[in-house]
This record gives sequence, C-alpha cells and structure tokens, in this order.
Amino acid sequence: MSTLENEKNLDRHCSGLMEQYRNLLPVLKKMDSFISKSIDENIRGNGIYVTAIETRIKAENSLAGKLASKGYKYDTIFDLTDLVGARIITFYTDEVDKIAAMVDRIFDVDWQNSIDKRKNHQLDSFGYNSLHYICRIPKEMYSDPEFPEINEIRFEVQMRTALQHVWATINHDIGYKSGVEIPAEYLRNINRLAGMLELADEQFSVIRTEISDYRRKVQELVESGNLDEVPLNGDTFKSYLNLRPFDKLTKKIAAINQAEIHESSAIPYFNVLSRFGFSTLGDLDRFIKENSDDAYNLATYQLAATDIDILSSVVSVQDLCEVFILKNGGGIKGLTEMFDCINGKSESNAARALRVYETAKSLSFMCKNKQQIHNG
Repeated sequence: MSTLENEKNLDRHCSGLMEQYRNLLPVLKKMDSFISKSIDENIRGNGIYVTAIETRIKAENSLAGKLASKGYKYDTIFDLTDLVGARIITFYTDEVDKIAAMVDRIFDVDWQNSIDKRKNHQLDSFGYNSLHYICRIPKEMYSDPEFPEINEIRFEVQMRTALQHVWATINHDIGYKSGVEIPAEYLRNINRLAGMLELADEQFSVIRTEISDYRRKVQELVESGNLDEVPLNGDTFKSYLNLRPFDKLTKKIAAINQAEIHESSAIPYFNVLSRFGFSTLGDLDRFIKENSDDAYNLATYQLAATDIDILSSVVSVQDLCEVFILKNGGGIKGLTEMFDCINGKSESNAARALRVYETAKSLSFMCKNKQQIHNG
C-alpha cells in the first residue's frame, strides 16, 4: 500500500503520531548522520572488518503501516524505538559480540527493550538470528540545543553475520512475516535451510579460530628456532620472512658496489623455493646457509663490471635460487623456468638465463659440480 492508503486506516491518535514524526524529520536526519559516522569511526578504530554498515530513517509508508496495525501501543512518537535504524553485518559470529560491546561503549543501551534473537530458539528449532540493541545518543557524546529531542529518541542497532542477513532476506522474500500460514512441507524445508546456515556460521568461526591458533603456534616455533618442526607453506614462509633471513647476504652483495637496497617482497619466490622439494623451514634455512658463499661469488661476477648503485632486497634470494638450480643440474632450462615463475613467461627470460649461466660456468661451484658428474 502507498502512504496515503495506509494513512486512511489510521485513527485520530495515530494520525497525530504521524504528524509528530514529520515534525521530527530534521532531528532524525541529524541522528542518522551522527550514528552512521560514530559507528564507522569506532569500527575502523577498533580494527574490526565488517561487510556492511547501513543506516536508515523509517519511511512514512512503513511507519503508517505499523501504526495501522498496532498504533494503540504508542502514546507518543517517542515510544517507537526504530524511527532511526542501523545495521552492522559481519562475517563471523564472534565479531557480532565485539560489535555489541562497542555499541554499548558509545551509546546508552536500553537493555529492557533490547533483544538477542540468537537465544530465543527452542532446542529443536532454527530461524532468524540477530542481536538488536535499542539505544540513545548520550548527551556527553553529542547534543544540539536546537534539537534537544536528539538525546530522547531511541534508535535500533541490528548486528548480525552475513549468513544471518541472508536468512533474514530469504525470510522476508518468501513472506514469512506476511501472516499467511506456510504449509508444513515448506516450513520443514525452511527450517532445514536455517539449520544449515546456522551450522555454517558456527563452523566459519571455529575454522577461523583454529587457523589463528595454528598461526600463533607457527610464529612461536619460528621465533624459537625450531624450524624443522614447521612445514613450508605460503603462511609459514611469511612468518619466516619476519626473521629477515636474507638480510645478511643482501647487505654483503650490496657492499660490492656500495649500492642502496630497495625493499621488495620475497613472497613471489615461494613458488620457486617450493619446487626445490623443501618440506620444512629447516630445509629452507639450510638452503641459505649452504649456498650463501656461492651466491655471493656469483653476485660478485655479475656486479663487478657494472656501476649499479640500487639493488632490490631480493637479489640475495634470486642468486641463491640461481646457484641451487645450477648446482643441481637445472642449467639454462631450469633458470628460464625460474624467471618465468617470478616474472611471467617471456622470451627475454631465456636470454637472461643464458647470461647467468655464462657468468657462472667458470665459478668454483660449477666446476665442482661438473667434476662430480664426470666422476659419477
């Protein structure tokens, strides 16, 4: 129905409430703006990631419809608690509680009228889950002498996860609140879906907690030096890089030309290193120790005849990988594959690999390698 049609059904009392609402619209707009800004600033300030923050002023048509059905419950417009509403959608259930604690800190919460719908279900039922706080803006936080009502009007803050929001949207779409009785077979399927979403919500939070615990354990093992106990993967490689294991060799190589070191990420080299067959961070640590001298000698030959005065911090990683490939018989083909992996496939990578090979072939580690192959 339109606003006009809904208003036709209102008695004198409810029409008076509608008039009060219209007179308060300037205040409601100020509230909407302030609430949105406050929530956004506090969420960012607390480092909480949310998928959406929405605020709205209750539309005339919606209010007229509400008053038409239960306007008798409200003596004045101030008895309504959702003239202004905010919705905060998170990814994880535990973040809903963090958001709730934040809302409690910044606003005055009307606990008597606030509802935790997550706790309202029976043991054998599922359904709409959300946390609803009814709040006021504290005077010490914000006030406006021109609009004293700004601290009297209550507003609603809904906090839910993305999956809970999906369920609420589905509920609304299928007309769950329309008052039309849903046949038992459909209701059963709806409840099954609700149960699945609720379980998924819980499991996402459990998985995230387990991954966080795993990362903390890995970090502790890395910092304690127990590298053989830590499997090599993308996550543990990042933790290992926090120890800056390539710095010593990088500085030594930069000293050849007194070059400035430009910081770059070594993350792209993970795919190369994983292809070498390393299974733990201990393997990677030994790789650095066993090949650093040869990598330095290779760098010396590469840089000695140049005037390069700026080097990437990953020059040491690259030289270590080049030495390892050549020591293990990868040759020009292996070097080309490494450059393809790091820089993307290009015809220039083969030419670059050839230059490295030509530079390295007279170095001691190459000669030893050739002698070992000959003797073998």
